[in-house]
Amino acid sequence: MKSLDGIKFAEMVQMGAHHLSQNADYVDALNVFPVPDGDTGTNMNLSMTSGAKETAAKVNSSIGKTAQALSKGLLMGARGNSGVILSQLFRGFGKSIEKEDTVTTVQFAQAFQYGVDTAYKAVMKPVEGTILTVARLAAEQAVKSAQKSDDIIQVMEETVAAAKVALDQTPELLPVLKEVGVVDSGGQGLLYVYEGFLASLKGEALPAKTEMRTMDDLVSAEHHTAQDFMNTADIVFGYCTEFMVRFEDDKKPFDEAKFREDMSKFGDSLLVISDDEVVKIHVHSETPGDVIAYGHQYGSLVKVKVDNMREQHTEIVGEEHKAMKKVPYAVVTVAMGKGIKELLESMGASYVIEGGQTMNPSTEDIVKAVQEVGAEKVLILPNNKNIVMAAEQAAELLEIEAAVVPTKTIPQGLSALLSFNPEATVESNKNAMTSAIQGVKTGQITFAVRDTSIDGVEIHKDDFMSMAEGKIVKATPSMTEATQFLIDEIVDEDAEIITVIYGEDATEAQVEEVTTYIEEKFEDVEVEVHNGKQPLYPFIFSVE
Repeated sequence: MKSLDGIKFAEMVQMGAHHLSQNADYVDALNVFPVPDGDTGTNMNLSMTSGAKETAAKVNSSIGKTAQALSKGLLMGARGNSGVILSQLFRGFGKSIEKEDTVTTVQFAQAFQYGVDTAYKAVMKPVEGTILTVARLAAEQAVKSAQKSDDIIQVMEETVAAAKVALDQTPELLPVLKEVGVVDSGGQGLLYVYEGFLASLKGEALPAKTEMRTMDDLVSAEHHTAQDFMNTADIVFGYCTEFMVRFEDDKKPFDEAKFREDMSKFGDSLLVISDDEVVKIHVHSETPGDVIAYGHQYGSLVKVKVDNMREQHTEIVGEEHKAMKKVPYAVVTVAMGKGIKELLESMGASYVIEGGQTMNPSTEDIVKAVQEVGAEKVLILPNNKNIVMAAEQAAELLEIEAAVVPTKTIPQGLSALLSFNPEATVESNKNAMTSAIQGVKTGQITFAVRDTSIDGVEIHKDDFMSMAEGKIVKATPSMTEATQFLIDEIVDEDAEIITVIYGEDATEAQVEEVTTYIEEKFEDVEVEVHNGKQPLYPFIFSVE
């Protein structure tokens, strides 16, 4: 096969999605941390299913148009870090071939490479030994293969082979994987997609569904602490700069990848959307004049707007928007548990999306929640490290001023809400709320769903685990022992307030026991107790 069109590529997408779907439970089980929230497979499956659905609805003989449909579906359905990265891989893939009716092996391979470049740019701190590594090494092999062969099938075969080798190497690159002796789950999920592509090209049946082995054989990097995505909180840029450039033939030729790369050097909160005629730019920068001058190289300037976000009383919208009865400011957050939801709302949250450890909301879920609130500007608190990327992606898609405060736990979300100032700018609030969460320690009690060993801690199925700042520090059959050990671990001499949020599995006697232990051992510390009614985690502790 010397060329690939949109019809055949759509079939590949369906086969790749189906193969991933068949093995989603297996990928879910690939979890370094034995907590009951192994959801990499679920996230990737829901993301890829959304992409496949959009592709099926918009099949076109042009591979460029079909790839764009896949990109759109993945973007809106992306859930969790793994799903967002998958969406970025195929966003770049689609962008690379958007104008092509068919592609050769060289163009096919270059599309994979462009997808990798796009995904790496989307992750502020790329970590090797993850899905990114598998995608990168597979793409590099695709490019090499395409230089030697004009057969699409052969190139895909060698790409899949390279992905398998890369997956096997992930434990050597990421210590938490090597400790357990297994591979990365996101990379495994991507391999399933690629294997589906290959089976479709060859007209063969899908590889057999992976049989579940003992849980100790399995792995995931979805929850490892080495990954810390999308954190730009240390950078402050005071001018919200928005404008459009209408392309002109006598100006500098436009390349979106190069344009985005150059524009990112001016600040943060960057959004670049382009078509054949114009590019729209939104960026927060300290030098808006330089930003506009750079854009002017590509054509004429249209609808230039610069707001000083440090001026708290700057009018963001005019009377026309006020007449629409929009709320001026909203805080949208994520949580599981009716009690936690009520607590967040009592502290000022405008909308609480149901989700968290076992159910990550998608980019589209977050966008819809913001739109339902109808705010003029919004702050998004994900309250889970696996939702931060989807929240960042949602913020880019919104047509209002939006920012993400990268809260990774419920206690961080509660602390951030206390620092919210409805009179401040979005950027000022983001900075203040992000600063506030730095002083919060989070502890969690949950139970193990398998035997394993993490960071030298031997863990047995059904053990209660003490987790301090996301790291397992103890495992024991006794909830009392696990809880008291955790409290001692996270409470220090500087602690002033301990908040206890108990879940639906905690009994009144256990709550009383925990409260008494804290009050007797730490006499000078104020204790607050709330019924969060959250699943899976009998106790969540916040120490400030």
